[in-house]
Amino acid sequence: MTRDGRSLDHRTLETIRTMAVTRVREGERPSVVIASYGFHRCTIYRWLKTTRRRGHSLTALASRPATGRPRTLTAAQERQVFRWINGKNPTQYGFDFGLWTRQIVRDLIAQRFGVRLSLASIGALLARQGLTPQKPLQRAYQRDPAAIARWQRTTYPAIVRQAKREQAEIYFWDESGFRADTVHGATWGAKGQTPVVKVPGQRQRISAASAITTKGAFWFATYPGGLTGERFVALLRRMLRGRRKPLHLILDGLPAHKTKAVTQYVAALEGKLTLHVLPGYAPDLNPDELVWSYAKRTGTARRPLRKGETLEAQVTQQLTEIGRRPALVRSFFKHPSVAYITDL
Repeated sequence: MTRDGRSLDHRTLETIRTMAVTRVREGERPSVVIASYGFHRCTIYRWLKTTRRRGHSLTALASRPATGRPRTLTAAQERQVFRWINGKNPTQYGFDFGLWTRQIVRDLIAQRFGVRLSLASIGALLARQGLTPQKPLQRAYQRDPAAIARWQRTTYPAIVRQAKREQAEIYFWDESGFRADTVHGATWGAKGQTPVVKVPGQRQRISAASAITTKGAFWFATYPGGLTGERFVALLRRMLRGRRKPLHLILDGLPAHKTKAVTQYVAALEGKLTLHVLPGYAPDLNPDELVWSYAKRTGTARRPLRKGETLEAQVTQQLTEIGRRPALVRSFFKHPSVAYITDL
């Protein structure tokens, strides 16, 4: 079987050419010499002819810079590129950036295959593999899959067991903000002509907090401005008013949830209230996030404020309607992202 010189790097091939011609000049038969290197017998005569044209100098056998189009990848290598990208991210291959770009793909190909392609070639390669540029789900790079798995498999089931022993209730808590001039959703328009939507002139804003249970219970409150530790304590007081059962509250790691004022307030309740913080950068684990998605998709974004109407009144009315529909509240727990919540 003969060797394909194209599979060798330039320096190795240059060394073989020089050694082969030198051995022939020292008296060995050309056919024997070339056979020892695995090349076709015609190859050695071509090398000898090249040196004769250049005054029998071995420098005539030196490699020259490659010309023409750069070497492309084999079909097997292109399939390997697809396996690198599909379902994975660049950080798994030592890159600091978490999104696939043509530049990162090009760098990875150069590292693994020693082939340098243009960005245009990278784009064509990705298209051949059925890959397209897409806007990713907005999940932070700091998201910790191991911490999320522990929460789903260990931490939350332990909270459920503790709540049952204490005959306590479990609520999921979250906050959100509303603006009167926000436009959500899509609108119809002539093809090729993007519609322009005039936003309401009013600049009203209001914040709200809510909490839900797997049984369909719903609590909410509105408040002006942002959330502080003191305001969070005030909201907790309102939520606990008149409650007899202990409460386990699951919420995110917002700084306002962890201030000294909050810690002291919870400690003073002596077990009546326990706060549990979700893993960082994982809002999809909280079914109460779906309350805000529903509210903004169906309420304030769909009906502009009437003259004289306040945003707070509109939001309060809508959240009150949600509270009257336990089946709707329970439906938020059926979303795939919160499938780990099985105590329904």
